[in-house]
Amino acid sequence: QVQLVESGGGLVQAGGSLRLSCAASKRTSSNNAMGWFRQDSGKEREFVAGISWNGANTLYRDSVKGRFTISRDRAGSTVSLQMNDMKPEDTAVYYCAVGRSSYASTSPQSYTYWGQGTQVTVSS
Repeated sequence: QVQLVESGGGLVQAGGSLRLSCAASKRTSSNNAMGWFRQDSGKEREFVAGISWNGANTLYRDSVKGRFTISRDRAGSTVSLQMNDMKPEDTAVYYCAVGRSSYASTSPQSYTYWGQGTQVTVSS
């Protein structure tokens, strides 16, 4: 069982920045894609960004392209999400996840382990 621990959430004003981090308990995740999803109250969980096992390939939802950057450390067990120029619509609980395969997917069903989530709130 892989445990994921997110950190870095909080309250930020519109236009500000936050950096989320997610640490996996086991190196199992180093061969797998990792991703970030978010869920606002009353809405479905949505894909935010994903990164391949070696960090060479990334995916982003259109609304965060150019503002968010996903990265992972060389060991592959920690993934980060740098969020810049944040908007109120970015407000949600953010979850990191370990993919079932080596390359990122936008589908939640393609991820097997999930963190508990960290709240991100952007005030206008």
